[in-house]
Amino acid sequence: QVQLVESGGGLVQAGGSLRLSCVVSRRGFSNYSVAWYRRPPGKERDLVASIRADYTTEYAPSVKGRFTISRDNAKNTVFLLMDSLNPDDTAVYYCNTVSRSGFHWGQGTQVTVVS
Repeated sequence: QVQLVESGGGLVQAGGSLRLSCVVSRRGFSNYSVAWYRRPPGKERDLVASIRADYTTEYAPSVKGRFTISRDNAKNTVFLLMDSLNPDDTAVYYCNTVSRSGFHWGQGTQVTVVS
């Protein structure tokens, strides 16, 4: 069974930083991609960043250069370091991975950026 648990969200002022963590319980974690998504208030959930097993990464244009995704396979954890935050980054952030049984999501962590 695949489980994901996010943490690290909170309230931050514009220009500040936060680091989100996602602990993934799955066998063979190092062999799979993990992604971060976010759902702003009243909007759809969109992809923020992803990291593959070979450590290659992709970012949404709106966060490229400000956010950094990384992974620690020894701890089954994926991180999202968010710098230069602005109010448009306010959202519930979810991590995601895919298995043969489908998409798996965590419960989400709220990030609120105030100006």
